Amino acid sequence: MRLDKYLKVSRLIKRRTVANEACDAGRVMINGKVAKASAEVKAGDVLEITFGNRVVKAEILTVAETVRKDEAAEMYRLV
Repeated sequence: MRLDKYLKVSRLIKRRTVANEACDAGRVMINGKVAKASAEVKAGDVLEITFGNRVVKAEILTVAETVRKDEAAEMYRLV
């Protein structure tokens, strides 16, 4: 699944366009490398997202095309 779509589906970032902009600005990293919005993500990858002066680090547990709002937090684990 594309990185920008995963960020939206997992609700780490609210909108896909915002996820796209964050990736283009170099604020999202997969396994320690700056990632483009089109990068493929899989279970086991570690995401690092910079929100201003705060960094959120999360490990991907599952990848699903659609999930309900209450199940979205089960897609990742904060590190």
